[in-house]
Amino acid sequence: MRNNSDFLFASESVSEGHPDKVADRISDTILDTYLAADPEARVACETLVTTNQVILAGELRGPKSITKEMLNEKARETIREIGYDQDGFSWKTANILNLLHAQSPHIAVGVDSNESKDEGAGDQGIMFGFATSETETLMPAPIYYAHKILKNLNDLRKSSDHKGKGFLPDAKSQVTLRYVHGKPVGATSVVLSTQHEESMPQENIRDVLKELITNTLPEGWMCPDKEFYVNPTGIFVIGGPDGDCGLTGRKIIVDTYGGAAPHGGGAFSGKDPTKVDRSAAYACRYLAKNIVASGLADLCTLQISYAIGISHPLSVYVDLHGTGKDIDETKLEKVLRELMDLSPRGIRKHLRLNRPIYKQTSAYGHFGRHPDPVKDDFTWEKTDLVDALQNAFNR
Repeated sequence: MRNNSDFLFASESVSEGHPDKVADRISDTILDTYLAADPEARVACETLVTTNQVILAGELRGPKSITKEMLNEKARETIREIGYDQDGFSWKTANILNLLHAQSPHIAVGVDSNESKDEGAGDQGIMFGFATSETETLMPAPIYYAHKILKNLNDLRKSSDHKGKGFLPDAKSQVTLRYVHGKPVGATSVVLSTQHEESMPQENIRDVLKELITNTLPEGWMCPDKEFYVNPTGIFVIGGPDGDCGLTGRKIIVDTYGGAAPHGGGAFSGKDPTKVDRSAAYACRYLAKNIVASGLADLCTLQISYAIGISHPLSVYVDLHGTGKDIDETKLEKVLRELMDLSPRGIRKHLRLNRPIYKQTSAYGHFGRHPDPVKDDFTWEKTDLVDALQNAFNR
C-alpha cells in the first residue's frame, strides 16, 4: 500500500464454514494427524467438498498405523466441529472418497537429507512476508478487521446468546478503509454476507450484524448506513459446500495480507513444513514482523526464493518502503541471514514447525494471530528477534 498518501483500500475474509475453508481445515486436520504420530511425516493433502461429498487426494509418507478409515473419520469430525448438519452437507451423511497415496520417491530423493547433502526445499518458489505498524498485530488494518468481524460472528453463532440463534456457518466479509497520510482512519463501506436459517428476517440479521461490526471496529469507524451491505443478493439459506464447491488453497490472499502485499502464489493448508510454500512464508512473516516490532521501520516487505532440492535460499530481499529509520536494507538482508538459518530444516527448527499446530490456522488468517502460551502455536508471530535486530543497528 502507498505510504504517506490518501486512498481507499479493501480486503475480504471468509468464515470457517466457507466451502474453501472447510476444505482447508480438513486438509490441515489430516496434516496434524500425521505430525502427531510422526514429526517427520510428509503430507500434501488436497480436499474438495461439494453437495454431501468430500474428496481427499494427494501424497503422504508416514506411519502405516494411520489408515484411510481413520482419516475419513477425522474429516467427518472436522465437518461436525464447523457445524454442518444440513440436508445438503452433513457430517453424518457426507460421502468421503479417499484417494490419498504414497509420496513419489522422485520427490523424496530431491528433498531428503543424506550423508552428502542437507535437506532440500520441497519445491521451487518465492515467498513473501509483510508487516506494518498500523495495527497492534502489525497486520494491515483492512484484513485485520475483516477477519475479526467474522471471528466475532462465529463466536456469536456458537454461543448461547440468543442473538446468534439462526446464523449458519458460511459467511464472507469485506471492509474498505479510508487512509489519510498513509494511516487508516475509518471504514467507508462494509459488506457482510452470512448464511442463515430461512425463518430469520433480513431486518433482524442486519440489526444484529450492525451492532457486532460497530463493536468490532474502533470507535467512530463504522461506515455510513447506506454503505453497510448485508446479504446484498437477498436471503442466504443454501450455503457452504452445498451452495458452492470448495477446494484447498483457493483463498491465499485471505490467508495472508488481504492484497496489501505481494504473494508468491503457493497455498499453505495441507502441506507439511518441508514445503517452503508454507514454512518459508511463515519465516518471511516472522522476520518482517520483528523488523517492524524492533522500530527499524514502519513497513516491511520481505521476499525469499528457493529451488527444489536445494537447502539454501537463492535470494533474500527487503523493502522498507521508505520508512526505515536510517537502515541500510542491504545490510539488513545480511543480518537476517545471520540471525536465522533460512534453510528448510533451519526454519522448521527455529519456529518448531514439526508439530500438530495447523488446524487452527485454516480460518481467520495465518498471520496476525496471538500465540497460545500453552499450545505454543503461531510461533512465527513471536517478536523474539527484536533485541538482536536493535543491537545489530546500535539501537
